[in-house]
Amino acid sequence: MEWPWLFLYLSLHITGCQKTPALFQTPLRIVALNNSTKEMVCAMKSEQFSHLGIYWYRWSKESQEFQYILFSNVLHKHTLGDDIDKERFNVSKGSFQQSYTLKISRLQPLDAGTYYCAVSQYSELLFGNGTELSVVNSLPSTEKPTEKTLPPKKPLRCKPSSITPAKMKGSSCSGFIWAPLATCAVILLLSLVIAIRRFQRLRRRLRLHFSKQVLK
Repeated sequence: MEWPWLFLYLSLHITGCQKTPALFQTPLRIVALNNSTKEMVCAMKSEQFSHLGIYWYRWSKESQEFQYILFSNVLHKHTLGDDIDKERFNVSKGSFQQSYTLKISRLQPLDAGTYYCAVSQYSELLFGNGTELSVVNSLPSTEKPTEKTLPPKKPLRCKPSSITPAKMKGSSCSGFIWAPLATCAVILLLSLVIAIRRFQRLRRRLRLHFSKQVLK
């Protein structure tokens, strides 16, 4: 089963493989539990690929290499790569002719990697955009951390009947009581000063007016 590796190596060096992907894969990322089953879909953008078989490869971050998974022809016959369990890997055609679904059962950590579907056309391999598969023992929690709610503060109330001069000195309500009183006292004092000055001016004017009348 060395020919798929040679075919892949040669096609990766052809400029046609760098064009816009002719295959579209969904989903882009899968996080799956160990021993679970997951599927990924490869859809062909053009009907001209419908008569071609489909290749599946896996890119491993650990080994930094492509691994040939399988090839499924138009007659639904599979050719699996080395060390690929045919009981766990299966490809089926979608409801319409232009899509293929790769199903992996009993997932294991070694199944993790980025899966690429591909078709061969004119001695070129046209790849999909890839589906990244992660296999974990437990899924990350999506619950939001609980926030501690503080008890509501009781409004501060001052009872006039219970306020005494002794309590006012140490009470937090004294500021609210004495501030308005002090303000009123200052205003009254200023008003009294202004009134006295006006009265003195008026008294002087009356004296001057009276003196003028006497001299006449």
